[in-house]
Amino acid sequence: MQMDPVTPGAQSGDVVFDTATATFAQDVLEASRDALVLVDFWADWCGPCKQLTPVIEQVVRSYGGKVKLAKLNVDQHPAVSGQLRIQSLPTVYAFLDGQPVDGFTGVQPESAIRALIDRHLGAAAEADIAEVLKEARTAFENGDLQGAAQVYAAILQSDAQHPAALAGLAECYLKSGDTERAEQTVGLVPPDKRNDPDVNRVLAALDLANRAANAVDTSGLENRIAANPDDHEARLELAVAQAGNGDKERAIDELIEIFRRDRNWNDEAARKQLVQFFEAWGPTDPHTIDGRRKLSALMFA
Repeated sequence: MQMDPVTPGAQSGDVVFDTATATFAQDVLEASRDALVLVDFWADWCGPCKQLTPVIEQVVRSYGGKVKLAKLNVDQHPAVSGQLRIQSLPTVYAFLDGQPVDGFTGVQPESAIRALIDRHLGAAAEADIAEVLKEARTAFENGDLQGAAQVYAAILQSDAQHPAALAGLAECYLKSGDTERAEQTVGLVPPDKRNDPDVNRVLAALDLANRAANAVDTSGLENRIAANPDDHEARLELAVAQAGNGDKERAIDELIEIFRRDRNWNDEAARKQLVQFFEAWGPTDPHTIDGRRKLSALMFA
């Protein structure tokens, strides 16, 4: 019985290594659950294979360990190539999560190989970042501003213009009272990414914070409302001031009262201010949920 030759490359830590029938599952299928793995199917007699191999090896090494290359000699290991229906050489398959997800046949230029790798590294990286952003958001909501800020900063080290990370870091500054640094941070978001929901939330919160800082004494506003319950301007200013002071429930109630009395006042200013509150507080904030329910009840009554 012919035995597969020993292939120590996969265990050596090198990103480029030979694989075999006996180790293919570990070298490729299992390894692709943690990183993108390319498999180069080749043979000694294949001239184009000898052209492709040095190019693909150089490209893979340039990614600093983010992608691996397993090389399989189809003459020595026909079982794997037969199972994957390899019909011509060279053939390269890309594996992720234990499955082939892409590939090509024949000699390809460096740009085409990089395009294939980037397609799948990008998707994997975005999925990883999405999970990290969730962790940062949880830390923020639990009051761990420093922990959240460190996570956002780590993301920005690899992507200095990531909108959600910039927004998250700006929100940490804003929550700590450093409005100036919050404005500087969110200002780094590229213009074409300003519509990101996280960016919109921070911009709304910054606008609200600035307006609350400039609000007049609330006792004077309350006196005006007591004297004239239809003084919607005073009630609107009071709502903004209350939101700035952290009394979200009172802020919502004041705006709901304006909407109840005159929903069209000042071009629906009460509804628009409520929407800004909801953007600033985020969709999962209990006060956002309660406020939306109250507003909907009036709008569709």
